[in-house]
Amino acid sequence: MCAIGRGLMSNPELLLVDELSLGLAPVVVDLLVRIITKIHQEKNLTILLVDQDVQTALDITRRAYVIENGRVVMEKESGLLKNDPEIKKAYLGL
Repeated sequence: MCAIGRGLMSNPELLLVDELSLGLAPVVVDLLVRIITKIHQEKNLTILLVDQDVQTALDITRRAYVIENGRVVMEKESGLLKNDPEIKKAYLGL
């Protein structure tokens, strides 16, 4: 939260959030998700989220990119990507 606050101090046009959920308790991740969603809505700020928690990332984003071996292999609206059979199998364990 401190890093997000420091990032916002310069009134950016883009906020890059890398591994929002890494090593955090689920309750803290939920809080951070609510905070960045609120920041996006209230400040109309573009947020680029990089995270391995695919479910959470797809839940809170509009557009998503799948990167494998350093290359973008798929990009779609998050809702469409979330329902893609390949994504379900490879990343969501469904």
